[in-house]
Amino acid sequence: MVVFAGQGDARRSMSLLWRADRPEQQGRRPGPGPRPGLSVDAIVNAAIAVADEDGMAALSMRAVGERLGRTAMALYTYVPSKGELLDLMYDAVHAELPTEYDDTGDWRAGLTDWARDGLEFHLRHPWVLQVSQARPVLGPHEYAGLDTLVRLLNATGLEAHSLRRLVGTLSHFVRGCAGTVAEARQAATVTGESDEEWWFARSALLGEVAPDFAERYPSLVAMETGSTPRPPDPGEGTVPYLEREARETFDAGLGVLLDGIEAAVRRAGTPRT
Repeated sequence: MVVFAGQGDARRSMSLLWRADRPEQQGRRPGPGPRPGLSVDAIVNAAIAVADEDGMAALSMRAVGERLGRTAMALYTYVPSKGELLDLMYDAVHAELPTEYDDTGDWRAGLTDWARDGLEFHLRHPWVLQVSQARPVLGPHEYAGLDTLVRLLNATGLEAHSLRRLVGTLSHFVRGCAGTVAEARQAATVTGESDEEWWFARSALLGEVAPDFAERYPSLVAMETGSTPRPPDPGEGTVPYLEREARETFDAGLGVLLDGIEAAVRRAGTPRT
């Protein structure tokens, strides 16, 4: 399920995002319908709670109203439609992302912390991954996150064009890995079958349905044969197998990306801070 932001009224949505046209900001009393105490922030927080708990598919003005003990109609004085609400939700949760990192030392350490914080953020709010990046929300907290990443990359000394592409590469990498981990967490619940059960049932059948598997896919078999699975760390508890694999892939991939950035820094002749 992919959801596109920016489907509400452009002027109203941008005004709400930047707090330029909120009823509570301008001291206006809402109409006779809503009871006192309702606000844009209360509606947005309730909507985030609905999406966090039940997923994007459960999000509706009615569901948000019910969570607040109001009717859907009571919300429209504050938020015109679900389109504007989605924009506000998306930007609001991005306020959780840290904006302060130590950028006086090793830029590689700063980017590593940024990427790990981004991974955990998306896992707290997996519905954010369903909001397409094709059309950004253009809210203040989304911009603050981008500004933070650019500031960390500035320490590499690379020129602006390269930094722009690296922002996209790193952002897509973190979102992609977070999506895999989020799906790994959902798989057992949705299918009623653990990772181990699923893999055992199907891998055991490969020898039967494809007896020439090793001859057909020699490179893949050689890689798997030469790779020793890492035993679970006691601190990981009951982390599903697929999630452990996805997190290891995240660590390995991030290392390769940072190695690539470091190589670009050396080629450009810019100092490594």
